[in-house]
Amino acid sequence: QVQLVESGGGLVQAGGSLRLSCAASGRTFSSAVMGWFRQAPGKEREFVAAISGSGGSTYYGDSVKGRFTISRDNAKNTVFLQMNSLKPEDTANYYCAARRPGSVVDGWEYGYNYWGQGTQVTVSS
Repeated sequence: QVQLVESGGGLVQAGGSLRLSCAASGRTFSSAVMGWFRQAPGKEREFVAAISGSGGSTYYGDSVKGRFTISRDNAKNTVFLQMNSLKPEDTANYYCAARRPGSVVDGWEYGYNYWGQGTQVTVSS
């Protein structure tokens, strides 16, 4: 019932900024917890950020705190990830994810049911 499409990835120099977008389908988007994850070649998937359905609460992985900001525009069915002060170690394929609306999950780093196809972010040194 939910489809997610990421965009905005690309090549950027260290210290630069990039904004990712995730467009979601479905009438239940506004009540769904949304998250961003990333995966580099040969590494496990890593939690990046999450946001509550209303946008009132956010949570970040330790490696991006103070540099990345997650936000959403429910009128446009879109979630964003603003990435500042990028580092080469941020290079990865970035995925957006959504929980089923109304699901009860303790924590922010897991429990996601729908996934996008990913968008590549490459940070050069």
